[in-house]
Amino acid sequence: MACSADDLAPLLGINGTGAATYICNQLSDAGHAIDSTYLLFSAYLVFAMQLGFAMLCAGSVRAKNTMNIMLTNVLDAAAGGLFYYLFGFAFAFGSPSNRFIGKHFFGLKNMPESVYGYDYSFFLFQWAFAIAAAGITSGSIAERTQFPAYLIYSSFLTGFVYPVLSHWYWSGDGWAAAAASPGKSLLFKSGVIDFAGSGVVHMVGGIAGFWGALIEGPRIGRFDHAGRTVALRGHSASLVVLGSFLLWFGWFGFNPGSFLSIFKSYGPSGSIHGQWSAVGRTAVTTTLAGCAAALTTLFGKRLQNGHWNVVDVCNGLLGGFAAITSGCSVVDPWAAIICGFVSAWVLIGLNALAARFKYDDPLEAAQLHGGCGTWGILFTALFARKKYVNEVYPGHDNRPYGLFMGGGGRLLGAHIVAILVNIAWTSATMAPLFYVLNKLRLLRITAEEELQGMDLTRHGGFAYVYHDEDSTAPHLATFQLKSATNRVDSAATPEA
Repeated sequence: MACSADDLAPLLGINGTGAATYICNQLSDAGHAIDSTYLLFSAYLVFAMQLGFAMLCAGSVRAKNTMNIMLTNVLDAAAGGLFYYLFGFAFAFGSPSNRFIGKHFFGLKNMPESVYGYDYSFFLFQWAFAIAAAGITSGSIAERTQFPAYLIYSSFLTGFVYPVLSHWYWSGDGWAAAAASPGKSLLFKSGVIDFAGSGVVHMVGGIAGFWGALIEGPRIGRFDHAGRTVALRGHSASLVVLGSFLLWFGWFGFNPGSFLSIFKSYGPSGSIHGQWSAVGRTAVTTTLAGCAAALTTLFGKRLQNGHWNVVDVCNGLLGGFAAITSGCSVVDPWAAIICGFVSAWVLIGLNALAARFKYDDPLEAAQLHGGCGTWGILFTALFARKKYVNEVYPGHDNRPYGLFMGGGGRLLGAHIVAILVNIAWTSATMAPLFYVLNKLRLLRITAEEELQGMDLTRHGGFAYVYHDEDSTAPHLATFQLKSATNRVDSAATPEA
């Protein structure tokens, strides 16, 4: 919010220039503090999504693989933190740079940086986004992937693949950035409006997961000898619901937080119209898209399967969030409902297609994040409102907006290019990596290990510890627990 000493000085009387300058400096400092606090709080919310991912993943896999999937979620954050610090942030936002990749701030050298406004809070926020993309991919290849492969792909994704793509769309130097610096050409004079990352985060994570799951192949038992689908249900719907609500909570940092600041007015002094209002509208559109997707999935799956399934509803909810993430700041609330409604059918359709082609993704991550994220990019190009686009992305005259809102087809053209480029870039980088890991026998565990479960064979024991003397279960359950205990003991005792 600008404060002009020249405008303020006459109001302070004689020799008011010095006082006016002092007041404006104080207001400027307060504004930076408010914006930095807002961005840090948003970063904390986005990081809390890692807990949501962990709970969602744990509940969606079988109990014998719980410890494994939880560990991968922890290390997505840990490995991602180091590699984004060393390389990723520089590749993404290392200005000044070329249109393809950044080249400054490796290891956060010369940070904070005043010319581009980069402070440590900005790095933390962007790191939380990077590890979210890696977390998406881990769900696609769950229950059958060797642990070293997780570390390799996660480091590569957060250190190079994701940062380069985010540079294209979110850096002021990027070739497709809607917020490109004044004087720089925009793709179709529009740039790509991917405000919080339907393409940059969700498509990248989903497409990477697709290639990993495709190259590994389905889990043992997922399809029978006749090719029919066999449900390998996750062990805890409770964890799935908990994870979904945590992700919903974190999305209020993911989408509204992508404004990066809140202390900015869009109108005359004293007006209610400002970035704070746009932040609130973005939270509303995010919520409505998820709600519409959840209800649509509820009734759609009821018609398809004949029962009400909470896990399906949670996945539909998250699909709505993934779709609205691109256009959350530039569409009306009523349009967000349309976004969520369509995203639910995109997810249902892609799941049916995956089953038909014997594709196995335990968390539906490729379908949910890749498919619904792609729909979100298209949706934004159709429903972006002119007023909101000009407020969120100022500085360029005659900027196109949504096709259905009267803005012509240039934005749609830019977004179709973005979809194709996202698919091409992620496929060209991640598919060869998974292929090489597979050829080197570093990708998939053995069939014996998969049948026994990775917690026992790779992590030293089950995630859930049972003690016979504490058990009050019926005789059959006690027998099952004793059998599990005997298997652990026999595995731990070397043969004579």
